Amino acid sequence: MLWLRSTLYMLGWAINTMLVAVACMFALPLPYRIRYKLVTYWSDFSLRWLEITCGLKTQVIGTENLPKEAAVVMSKHQSAMETMALQRLLPFTAWVVKRELLWIPFFGWGLWSVRPIAINRSNRAEAGRQLIEQGSARLKSGAWIVIFPEGSRIAAGKRGKYKQGGARLASALGVPVVPVAVNSGEFWPRNGFLKHPGTATVSIGPAIPTAGKTVEQVRAEVEGWIEAEMVRISGVGPCWPHNTEPQQVHGPLAA
Repeated sequence: MLWLRSTLYMLGWAINTMLVAVACMFALPLPYRIRYKLVTYWSDFSLRWLEITCGLKTQVIGTENLPKEAAVVMSKHQSAMETMALQRLLPFTAWVVKRELLWIPFFGWGLWSVRPIAINRSNRAEAGRQLIEQGSARLKSGAWIVIFPEGSRIAAGKRGKYKQGGARLASALGVPVVPVAVNSGEFWPRNGFLKHPGTATVSIGPAIPTAGKTVEQVRAEVEGWIEAEMVRISGVGPCWPHNTEPQQVHGPLAA
């Protein structure tokens, strides 16, 4: 049944993705907000369809921690669930993505239509300049900048290296960082096809100020909160690696 339900989900997801991508192309002459609503609809449908077909729900906790003004969001990344959940939750987003994602037929077209910050990770100097320049413009337009500090999806029970890009961007723009922890990989494993029933958690932490702090201090605080929260919310899903001890958290917020 897992295979059948997961296949049904992917069929519905693929059809919806193609339709929304084509709609976004036709909507290019129209105001940006219309294209954004189309992509938000895509996220909402994808999550609802996931619940209907696979019995996999998403709960978001800590929404009271979101600042009133747009900020930089640094999130753990384990599956596609958190991207859809954050797209649905935040009023406007500008995703920091690798440039290659825009080359994916249909999916990349829809992503391109909502003005992501698509960086070339093979050129670090250019990527850093682009992140600050485009991030500033997006933030001034009211968009929340969303970045995955570990760079890509991380398997449940694992921990990647936190990069400084998001902390450097927030410090340069003088805005706080909102840390986000997720356990979605315990239900929808990294690069996995099967989706298991249950309730995945997206946990939003208190905003971390950047004023008066070095980039490294901001990065360390973000990592400390996310990894401490990962210990708290992990280990509840069917795909949790039970032969793995909960990770030890180090840093200023480990206690």
